[in-house]
Amino acid sequence: MKTLYLIGGTMGVGKTSVCRQLQKMLPNSVFLDGDWCWDARPFVVTDETKAMVMDNIRHVLNNFLRCTAYDHVLFAWVMHQQNIIDDILRGIDTNRCVVHTISLTADEPALRARFLRDIQSGLRTAQDQARSVARLPLYESLATIRIDTTGKGVAETAREILRVTGGQT
Repeated sequence: MKTLYLIGGTMGVGKTSVCRQLQKMLPNSVFLDGDWCWDARPFVVTDETKAMVMDNIRHVLNNFLRCTAYDHVLFAWVMHQQNIIDDILRGIDTNRCVVHTISLTADEPALRARFLRDIQSGLRTAQDQARSVARLPLYESLATIRIDTTGKGVAETAREILRVTGGQT
């Protein structure tokens, strides 16, 4: 039986870092970052581009789930609305896998501190920070396991995900 981890959270909360850590901890694992399915310049949000990215994500996740080389499929993306999670799952064959939907959160001061480092490094902007902070409350209403990353390192967060999902290393 395969395991699919859908790991959401606002920008800067640590989704990619945690998935990279989980990939090291879980045997036969593969990781897809949803941002890789929509890395465009200019970044244009239309009905057409939203449909395209959903198709890209579903296609790659289905391929990973069908591939016998992988037991654990990790997916990270913002996923701040339940309909996003539901749309992804509607297009995936989950008959032979266990699905865990997880939202990583942080308190606002911790998120702002992480963003400050990214802004100073030129990786993110103050506008990104404002959007990310505004989305924090949205994760409270999702049908996901919520894990607060405030004050936790990447490895500690990954271990907590495995503990609450019954995963193994």
